[in-house]
Amino acid sequence: MSDDVSADLLDTVRDQLARDGHLLTPQRVAQALRATGRPVGDATVLAVHESLRADLAGAGVLDPLLREEGVTDVLVNGADSVWIDRGRGLERAEVTFPDDEAVRRLAQRLAAAGGRRLDDAAPCVDVRLRDGTRCHAVLAPVSRPGTVISLRVPRRAGWSLDQLAEHGALGPDALAVVRRVVAARLSFLVSGGTGSGKTTLLAAMLGEVDPSHRMVLVEDSSELRPDHPHVVGLEARVANVEGIGEIPLRTLVRQALRMRPDRLVVGEVRGVEVADLLAALNTGHEGGCGTVHANSAADVPARLEALALPAGMGREAVHSQIAAALDVVLHLGRSRDGVRHLAEIAVPLRGPDGLVTMSSALTFDAAGEVAEWPGISALADRLAR
Repeated sequence: MSDDVSADLLDTVRDQLARDGHLLTPQRVAQALRATGRPVGDATVLAVHESLRADLAGAGVLDPLLREEGVTDVLVNGADSVWIDRGRGLERAEVTFPDDEAVRRLAQRLAAAGGRRLDDAAPCVDVRLRDGTRCHAVLAPVSRPGTVISLRVPRRAGWSLDQLAEHGALGPDALAVVRRVVAARLSFLVSGGTGSGKTTLLAAMLGEVDPSHRMVLVEDSSELRPDHPHVVGLEARVANVEGIGEIPLRTLVRQALRMRPDRLVVGEVRGVEVADLLAALNTGHEGGCGTVHANSAADVPARLEALALPAGMGREAVHSQIAAALDVVLHLGRSRDGVRHLAEIAVPLRGPDGLVTMSSALTFDAAGEVAEWPGISALADRLAR
């Protein structure tokens, strides 16, 4: 952009076009610039036009980052701090905004594109855009150092297990075991922290499912893109501005059970829908799966217990369901250099007190080296079942 194009000049032209009701064209921009009483050159007109066009369409100055190959997340922490994740951890981008007002306008426009409201009365929003990008935004002063935007970019084509292996997420031993988990129709959960690659691994595993099997995916925000010929997706819906029209995940899980699924998949187990998922896996729906946030495989039973409590399930009932429904947990982690990889495979075992604990079967370091643990015999039994 030309040095002559300042934020004040952009605001002046934007206000002029808004008052006149004119469409954004180079000719209208030139007229608005002349109305400011300053000399107008072709370079200035084009620079202002491009800046305003980016501000009114797409994700503005973030568009090049969202289109960049390999980028999974774009994070805006106020006007002067933009970060991206290419799978190697967070890196600072060279993109900046003129001021926080520009970040606020972008956040509000993205929210509106998803049919949501974002203003001082409702300063937080979580919405999926038309291209599948997941957008979360919080307006200042609720957030600091300014308005923050988090964009999760869907991969245009899902990863396969072989591609994950090529990129270091799965070693040869891990790849073989993961394929056996899918082929044996074990019920499993993929656990890990935010951004650890849970959805990516789950989608890759679903791509290995028998083509004759019908999969029904239930998601809060449609992110899974398995390479499979028979997929039906159900997506939850939040209430509109009037507070009506909500369709929660729990409702969709119950609907999915009536759709004759060979594989029931809950993209992310994050609430009371866990009760219906565990019940479904206990009624003949083999090979059901999903993802869950957890710090480690050992923490998964406690996490499921906490999620099921608001659904009215007591501790003993939750652990009974886990023991009967869940065969294996695959936990993802990040190495010190930020590379995501399968870190552990564990199996749930029920103790004399009726409570479930996770027994580690295999662990993998970032280089793919494998170590066996006491749970390996239980895992072998389930794979051979």
